[in-house]
Amino acid sequence: MPNRRQFITALTGSTAIGTCFSRGAVDKTARPNFVFILADDLGWADLGCYGSTYYQTPNIDRLASQGMRFTNAYAACPVCSPTRASILTGKYPARLQLTDFIPGRRQWPTSKLLKADFRQELPLEEITIAEMLKPHGYHSASIGKWHLGDAPFTPEAQGFDLNIGGTYRGAPESYFGPFKLPGLKDSLPGEYLTDRLTDEALRFIELNRDHPFFVYLPHFTVHLPLQAKADVEARYRAVTNKASPQHNPTYAAMVEAFDDSVGRVMKKLDELGLADNTILFLNSDNGGLLYETPSTDNVTSNKPLRAGKGHLYEGGIREPLIVRWPGVVKPGAVCDEPVCSIDYFPTIREMSRIDAKGAPPIDGVSLAPLLRNGTGVHHEALYWHYPHYSNQGGPPEGAIRVGNYKLIEFFEDGRLELYNLTNDIGERHNLAQAEPAKAAELHTRLVAWRESVGAVMPRPNPAYDSRTADLGLYGSDPAHQ
Repeated sequence: MPNRRQFITALTGSTAIGTCFSRGAVDKTARPNFVFILADDLGWADLGCYGSTYYQTPNIDRLASQGMRFTNAYAACPVCSPTRASILTGKYPARLQLTDFIPGRRQWPTSKLLKADFRQELPLEEITIAEMLKPHGYHSASIGKWHLGDAPFTPEAQGFDLNIGGTYRGAPESYFGPFKLPGLKDSLPGEYLTDRLTDEALRFIELNRDHPFFVYLPHFTVHLPLQAKADVEARYRAVTNKASPQHNPTYAAMVEAFDDSVGRVMKKLDELGLADNTILFLNSDNGGLLYETPSTDNVTSNKPLRAGKGHLYEGGIREPLIVRWPGVVKPGAVCDEPVCSIDYFPTIREMSRIDAKGAPPIDGVSLAPLLRNGTGVHHEALYWHYPHYSNQGGPPEGAIRVGNYKLIEFFEDGRLELYNLTNDIGERHNLAQAEPAKAAELHTRLVAWRESVGAVMPRPNPAYDSRTADLGLYGSDPAHQ
């Protein structure tokens, strides 16, 4: 099996032919451009095209009308760093041994389990999307949140030609300038971070319009701290109903800023005549944040999904995903097939006609057949491994989805919960006792998968005292909505 550097060298000499998927007068031998827009903590129900009536997202809704909207798209982890690693490499976080946000939550002495060890960076030996594309003439930029390690594990070391804003940190000190971030040292007081990152992305697109490019635009928004433009926030505050599940005007204004960014990117591609040859992805890194200690006021709501960020219930891992592939995807298409963030690497590889022969194995599968025909892709199972206590009250746990069934295993006590997501999207009716054979079957598969990827498990805490047990923010029921 070739190593990472041998594979990249082999790619450089490859004679793979590109394609352009054009409906207009575009060079038919040109490779497609890629723009991957990633929101931070954006929930499955936070967009108009996914059912929100409070958050206003006209640009993203328009994007959905031009592409394919996925209803069963998943993040590979309920927190950020592991999912970002899965996007860039096509591998499960458990295989990468990067299973929690960097640097992770401190060990609580009252927790029943010790937190599992995990990497504090995306290893340099891993091949990223940018490194895969580089030998084929692509210029790549990472503009926004990185959160996959400090130097030397920065975007520049992972195939990106430009890094704007990316550090080991998972959140900005402030959404208002000046910013202490790479490439943004010239920022002005009061400048809004989401807008400035978009400015940088548009500048990169314009400068690289004459050759293929990959823009990875991982926004910090809508991650804490909750900070928005005062005039936009005031507009939402005037129509807020506290009795509604989604009711935070600051968060709503941050969602709108994200939507504005998407609209500006779409407009720039149109202005430059690049839209027909640019494939655009829109996604989030984990479920919507309900609340984080010490606050107990909901930031957003993922209903009808259960729980949110930091949990392996659907609210913590099911994501919005929209892909616009001009000339290929039927406008307004909707796909219900379960897919995962591990699938984007092989999808982009197939879209750009890069030969995968001899490439190191990955976990994801290409979504290109789904995008072309609405069929042809099927995961026998999807897996999750989160051996940590989250800042949102989630306990150490693992999960598997096979067809319509989903099993969750709680590592503290070995408890199993089984749900039929077709009949119970809110995961309210545990079928583990009613269907013990199905629960046992899925649990056996989950354990076998963990062993196959070398998943690190949490160990018992010798100082644990049940009289002072850490029950998490949600007490014994992490289903808080």
